[in-house]
Amino acid sequence: MRRELGRWDLTAIGINQVIGSGIFLLPADVARQVGGWGPLSFLGVGIASLLIALCFAEVGSRFDRTGGPYLPARTAYGRFIGFEVGWMMWFTRVTSQASVSNGMALALGFYWPSVSEGPPRALLILVVTVALAWINIRGIRQSKWVVNGLTIGKLAPLVLFIVVGIWFIDPARLTALSSVTLPQAGTAALLLIFAYGGYEVTGVPAGEASNPRRDVPFAFVMTILTVATIFALTSTVATGVLPDLAASRTPLADGAAIFMGAIGALVVSVGSILSMTGNNMGQVLTGSRSLFALAENGDLPRWFGRVHRTYQTPANAVRFTAGVALILALTGSFVQLAAVSAVARLVMYLAVCTATLVLRRRTPDEVMGPAEFTAPLGPLVPILASLVALGILFGATPTQLTYGAAALLAGAILFAIARLTVASDAS
Repeated sequence: MRRELGRWDLTAIGINQVIGSGIFLLPADVARQVGGWGPLSFLGVGIASLLIALCFAEVGSRFDRTGGPYLPARTAYGRFIGFEVGWMMWFTRVTSQASVSNGMALALGFYWPSVSEGPPRALLILVVTVALAWINIRGIRQSKWVVNGLTIGKLAPLVLFIVVGIWFIDPARLTALSSVTLPQAGTAALLLIFAYGGYEVTGVPAGEASNPRRDVPFAFVMTILTVATIFALTSTVATGVLPDLAASRTPLADGAAIFMGAIGALVVSVGSILSMTGNNMGQVLTGSRSLFALAENGDLPRWFGRVHRTYQTPANAVRFTAGVALILALTGSFVQLAAVSAVARLVMYLAVCTATLVLRRRTPDEVMGPAEFTAPLGPLVPILASLVALGILFGATPTQLTYGAAALLAGAILFAIARLTVASDAS
């Protein structure tokens, strides 16, 4: 495949996957748990997420192929663990895409009620899904242009909200810090860990990056720093402007309406649509590359790894990923499957954080090169990052654990079937 992606393209992919529709609602959700501590909570969890991102950056600097967390997990722990990580990565991408597609229909339904249900809703989801798949098939250069444009489109309203809104902050609201119980703090932290999720895909398209072993680490760090800054400042403005942030159902739109009027609320609403579209563009791009990587390394049938002769993109993987996401979106079955995301993130984060230490003891070979970037403070960062990842386990609900275990079991069965199929193809 063509190596067209630079460090800022990879950063845009990471930002696109973290900043979806959640930030337009999240400040109120966090305020319901920790009140005025919201901005500091966003910042604190951003630092915790940076610990994990540093591990992703280090292991990502050892590989120059497509795959993301699948590659270090496979190299450190073998084919089966690697497959489970790659499977969970792809699984969460398609379920997330289905969820966001439905969110887009609901958001547009606020202005055009007819598109929120029935055939118009189905047509909207179909058109958007097919369009994003077509762009991804046409070439990585076209895909990066769209990703970059949508990233700018989603950041612009947030930056406008911050730059204008900061002048309307009531400092008293930021200093009115109420007492917070340990369960409330834990709930808010877990909520924010999921809000920061998505950056793990940043290194997935490394096989299409011009200098992946140097640019992937940069993109991981820059993604978290950018997102943490946007999140913390957005929460600060929302907390300082809205009289009762916790009671707001649409905090950014409500805040923008206060200091920019109806036009401000409309700008934020448009930003949320662009944000969701960009998020889904990234889901197709990284989800298909995760599937491609499994096939490229012989863990799925070769059909998934075929590259389009003209466009040099993993066309079959793109079609399959988009098709599954479309079915989930139209049937609504993604609602139950979304519960898998907790265990999926735990598996991916923990595999990469612990693999950081394992791979430090390995001699570079034809599969893995020397690290171009090393996380600071020796083993401390990977250990702390592993503890942050384990926090997901302790905060997961029984339903999430059950669905996550079922997804891992399904992955194990798929791995066994795939191994037989691949062996049959080879013979």
